[in-house]
Amino acid sequence: MTQTLPDTPVRTRPHRAWIVAAVTLVALVGAAGFRATPGVLIDPLRAEFGWPRGTIASAVSVNLLLYGLTSPFAAALMDRFGIRRVVSAALLLVAVGSGLTVFMTEPWQLIACWGVLTGLGTGSMAMAFVATVTSRWFVRRRGVVTGVLTAGGAAGQLVFLPVLAHLTHMYGWRSAAVTVCLAALAVVPLVVLLLRDHPSDVGLPPYGATEVVPKPRNEGAARRALGSLATAARTPVFWLLAGGFAICGASTNGLVGTHFIPAAHDHGMPETTAASLLALVGIFDVAGTIFSGWLTDRADSRVLLGVYYALRGCSLLVLPSLFARTTHPSMLVFVIFYGLDWVATVPPTVALCREHFGMGGPIVFGWVFASHQIGAAAAAITAGVIRDHLGDYAAAWYGAGALCLLAALLSVRIKKRVTTG
Repeated sequence: MTQTLPDTPVRTRPHRAWIVAAVTLVALVGAAGFRATPGVLIDPLRAEFGWPRGTIASAVSVNLLLYGLTSPFAAALMDRFGIRRVVSAALLLVAVGSGLTVFMTEPWQLIACWGVLTGLGTGSMAMAFVATVTSRWFVRRRGVVTGVLTAGGAAGQLVFLPVLAHLTHMYGWRSAAVTVCLAALAVVPLVVLLLRDHPSDVGLPPYGATEVVPKPRNEGAARRALGSLATAARTPVFWLLAGGFAICGASTNGLVGTHFIPAAHDHGMPETTAASLLALVGIFDVAGTIFSGWLTDRADSRVLLGVYYALRGCSLLVLPSLFARTTHPSMLVFVIFYGLDWVATVPPTVALCREHFGMGGPIVFGWVFASHQIGAAAAAITAGVIRDHLGDYAAAWYGAGALCLLAALLSVRIKKRVTTG
C-alpha cells in the first residue's frame, strides 16, 4: 500500500534525502581514514617493532578480506537493525580498532585491531551501505548520488594520506592512529541525529517520488544473499566478472593503496611527498568515476572494462622506472592517469551485473565486490613478502601489470546478453 500525498506548498528546504546523503558521505570518509592508515604506518611500525613487512601486510590483508566479505551481509544487518544502528556500531568498531593500536606490542594485536575490528567496521559501510541509502531515499538522481558516494569514499581514503603522513612524521605513528579514532567518533553523533533508516520514518516520499512508500519487511536477506551467490556461481559471466574484479582489487587497494608509499620511500622519496601523490590519485579518481558512469550509459561495458584494465596494466608495467627521490613530470602523468582509472571499473561492472542478473544484480555485485577485496588482501600480503625476500617491489608491480592485461582479456570474453522481445 502507498499513501498519496495531498497537495502541499512548494518545498523551500532541501529534501531530507540530501541530508541523509551528506551524512552518508561524511561516514564513508570517516571510515576511509582508517583504510588510508596502513600505507603510512608500514615503515614506522617496522622501525619501532622490527616486524617484517609481510607480517604487517598480513594485518592489512585480514582487513581487506573482512571488508569485502562483510559487505554482502551488511544490507541484511541494516534491514534487521536499521541503518543508523549498524553505521553507528561500525564507526565505533573503527574507533576502537584504531585506538587500541597505540597499546599494541605483538603482531597478533595488530591483526586483531587493524584486521578484525576495523575490517568488520569498514565492511559494514562499503557498497552495501551506499546501495541501501540510494535505493531507499532516491528515485531521481540515484545514479549520480551512487557515483558521488562511491567516488567520495574511495577518494577520501587517499585524501587522508597527506594529513596522516604529516602527523606521523611530526609526532609519531600513534598520533595518526588517535586522529583516525577521534574522527570516527566525531561522526557518530551526526549519524545518530541526522541519519534516518527510511523516508517513511519522517513521513516523506523518496526524492523524485510523489508517494510515501511504507518501510518494506525484508526478512531472510542473508538467505537471499547466499541464494543469489549459488545461482550466479553457476554462470560463466559471474566468474569472469569476479576474476576481473579480484585483479582490480589486487592492483588498487591491495598493491598501490598499501605499498606505494613504502615503495617510493625505498627510492628516497619522503613519505609525505608520496602520500600527497596518492591524494592526487584520489582527486582524479572522482572525475574518472563520474566520467566512466557517463560512458557506461553510452558504450559497451565489456569494452570499457577491457580498455580500463589494459591501460592500467600498461601503466603498472612502467611504474618501477618512475620512482625517484623527487617528483618529476613522468610520475605526475602516471598519478593523473592512474587516478582517472582507479575505480572507473565500478560503473560498467555494476551495469553488467544488472544486465545479466536482473533484480538480483545488486546482490551479485556485492559478491563480485567481495572478490575484489579477496584480490586486494592477497596482493597486500604478497607484495610485502616480495619486498622482504627480494629487497624491492619491482616483481610486484610487473606481476600486477600482467594480471591487469589478463583481466582485460576476461572482460572482453563476457558474452553480450541477448534479450528476446
